[in-house]
Amino acid sequence: FMSHLSISPENYSTLLEQKVARCRERFNSLSLPDPQVIASAPEHYRMRAEFRIWHEGDDLYYAMFDPADPKTPLRVDDFPVASLAICELMPRLRDALIAEHSLRHRLFQVEFLSTLSGEMLVTLVYHRRLDDSWQAAAELLSEQLNIQVIGRSRKQKCVLGRDYVNEVLPINGREFHYRQYEGGFTQPNANINCQMIEWALEKLGPSEQDLLELYCGNGNFTAPLSRQFRRVLATEISKTSVKAARENFAANGIDNVDILRMSSEEFTSALNGEREFRRLAEVNLPDYALNTVLVDPPRAGLDEGTRALVSRFSRIAYISCNPETLSRDLQQLSRTHRASHFALFDQFPYTDHMECGVILERSNAD
Repeated sequence: FMSHLSISPENYSTLLEQKVARCRERFNSLSLPDPQVIASAPEHYRMRAEFRIWHEGDDLYYAMFDPADPKTPLRVDDFPVASLAICELMPRLRDALIAEHSLRHRLFQVEFLSTLSGEMLVTLVYHRRLDDSWQAAAELLSEQLNIQVIGRSRKQKCVLGRDYVNEVLPINGREFHYRQYEGGFTQPNANINCQMIEWALEKLGPSEQDLLELYCGNGNFTAPLSRQFRRVLATEISKTSVKAARENFAANGIDNVDILRMSSEEFTSALNGEREFRRLAEVNLPDYALNTVLVDPPRAGLDEGTRALVSRFSRIAYISCNPETLSRDLQQLSRTHRASHFALFDQFPYTDHMECGVILERSNAD
């Protein structure tokens, strides 16, 4: 948290080297190749940001809180980790909120979602019910600032226009279109995300067989990878992400992906023949020639059943947001597979967080 308020671009390379060294140490017990390190831009890399709103009389300002002192607001007038679009909008939005009572009254939080494509979604969160006067003021705000606006309060969501932005990611010279919904998960560092996708495309290469992808989200990896596989079978538990993924496949002209709204645990049970699911009624699993699996799990990593499932595949692409659980999972997967490629993606500069990518190939002994 605090590093976001006191970044030092001139020290970024040194800080990244230190973070890479700590990551290498964590994986010392595993036979991993030297990592390919993908650095972030040292400023303006984060496409999402959220702030509490702190009121002082007729004034208000953006605030963050140190977890060690959660009751003391730290004023944020400049937030250079955020995208340029967010940084440029912040003072304009603050002025507009101060000038209009119905917009600032009991405003609690502001959330920004920006894109490389130039679209912006702002969510205003309140501790009061939103009425017609708020909607009229918010519609004018949306028009004046050229942004999508959503108002939220307890059990209330007011969408002015639409509740998503359209993102365009350049991947290997080709544009991929993604609908990103408010509240849905998206990778926060768009440029690093593009390089993560390109890394996966390069290391996996084209295949005449099929891909299984678990935890596919809104199709972030799925859409580009579908061009390199005969067919893709993808699973995701979030309704919002499944909806976005289907829309994104249509927007990109992709017709060789089947997506199932299932958890990885449920899919494992189905593949093992332990349970039957109506959601699989129109998918004939034996029709797939699945030799490659891609997993991008949450911070908890893979559960025991999913680790056993992916170990049956010839190739595993593992994208991890938590080196600790990745190390745990690789301890088991290394019994059947060897790591051929390893990468570190600095999604969050100036923090201890490191995104990792590993390609595992079935060992010849197996």
